Order: sequence, then structure tokens, then C-alpha cells
Amino acid sequence: MEQIRVATAAEARNVASLLHAFNEEFDTPTPGVAVLEARVRALLSGSSMFAVVAQEPPVGLALVSLRPNVWSDGPVALLDELYVAPELRGRGIGTELLASARSEARRRGAELMEINVDAPDTDARRFYERHGFSSVEPGTGDAALYYWAPI
Repeated sequence: MEQIRVATAAEARNVASLLHAFNEEFDTPTPGVAVLEARVRALLSGSSMFAVVAQEPPVGLALVSLRPNVWSDGPVALLDELYVAPELRGRGIGTELLASARSEARRRGAELMEINVDAPDTDARRFYERHGFSSVEPGTGDAALYYWAPI
């Protein structure tokens, strides 16, 4: 088993560096490590977000937001990011990060974890489906869709 732990706010630079690397790998805009570090430090200092990291120094992370909702007593967990350094993929680190993130979310009172996955990302979709996630609404068979708009 990999060394998996919940990151502290003091580890914000490591978490920010992994988030930055993730976006750069997929040619997605990133505000840079310094901006991310400040944001991560503030968020990890509160109760609305946590990060689970693998190894020392960290080579992967699961970043989870918690939000209140009316359908359960506890929060809903949103898996914002799951990332493992490319050269270490296929070794089960992502599976361990996801399991630890789910466990920590349950410990914090969540009963449900959500994730948004791009439709063309078939590898990610297979990964999450293999771990019990579904893109179909229970009881209806309707596809679950994600919509967004800037405000």
C-alpha cells in the first residue's frame, strides 16, 4: 500500500504543484503554482475542502470539496481532481487515493461523492465506473449531465 494521508494546509505548495502539473499535462489553463498555493492553503485551513496525497514527496492527490445539501444530514463530496504523476500510473495509486478520499469524506459525514468527467475521457470513465460511479440516475436509467455557465 502506498503512503496515503490527508494533507495539511502546510502542504499547500505540494498540492498546488500537483494541480499545476495536472493542468499543464492536459494543456488546460492554470494560474500558476503561487496562486494555487495561496488558494489551497486557505481552503485546506477550513472544513469545506480536503486533499489526500500519496507518498512523500507527494506524487498524486485527490482533492475533494464538501458542500451542504438538503437531501442528507451531511455534505455531498465532489471529487474536484484526481491526479497521479504520469510515470507512476497503472500501479494502483489512483485507486488508493480514491478509496482514501471516499473514506475521509464518509468520516466527515458525506454519504455521496460526485465527479465530473469529460465524455471523451474513456480511461477516466472506465476507472470511475470500475469503482462504483455511474453516469445514470438511479431508478430512471436517465443519463446524468453536467452543465455550467460563467456568472
